[in-house]
Amino acid sequence: MSTKEKDDKETKEKKPEVKQAPKKPEHKPVKKDVLPQKENFKGIVRLAGKDVPGQVLFKHALSRVRGIGQNLAVSVASVIHSKLGIDPSSQIGDFSDEQIEQIDKILFNLHETNIPKFMFNRQNDPMDGTVRHTIMNDLLFYVKQDIENEKKSYTWKGYRHAYGQKVRGQRTRNTGRTGMAVGVLRKSIIAAQQPQGAAAATAAPAAGAPAAKPAGGSPAVKAAAKAATAATAAPKAAAKSAEKK
Repeated sequence: MSTKEKDDKETKEKKPEVKQAPKKPEHKPVKKDVLPQKENFKGIVRLAGKDVPGQVLFKHALSRVRGIGQNLAVSVASVIHSKLGIDPSSQIGDFSDEQIEQIDKILFNLHETNIPKFMFNRQNDPMDGTVRHTIMNDLLFYVKQDIENEKKSYTWKGYRHAYGQKVRGQRTRNTGRTGMAVGVLRKSIIAAQQPQGAAAATAAPAAGAPAAKPAGGSPAVKAAAKAATAATAAPKAAAKSAEKK
């Protein structure tokens, strides 16, 4: 056999290769780091008056307390770690009742710790001039008290609070509008009002209602009005004369 015949046989024997679509990578479920739980693990922990799930890490649980943000939570966790030896990356459900009480004491007295004073939310209290940090219900109480003092002194902030307007200079032309929008009518409302007005205008007057006076003061109009009144007065005069007879 010649080389050409061999090449032809080989090409016939070879089957066309079918390109397969690339396989999509399988999405494996992400395994979350679940810490081993102790025997006395608590499902819900009361931290500074706030219910927190026991699976939450301590450094994240601090930021759930009203008045403690993310930045302050980091410094508070370091202070508690230095005083009580509690690991910030441990689950809060593993803490004992004594540990939670000690943590609450620190949270309600943060001004006694080494945290910088500029991180506190109560700067130069108007009552006693002290600098401290308030959380939870104490924070709500002091905020309401400050607003009432602004209203009584009738400052610009108090004026805005009293009338329910925005206090910090935001625009109120488009946003912050309360109640019905003034000067805005939808097309459906306008279309519903037009037929009612047209029907009222074209409605016939009542039976006992007097005839409308013609507009205009030209002599022709006045003559027509007099003729109409005379025509209506003649039958009435004839009826009265017949009754007298």
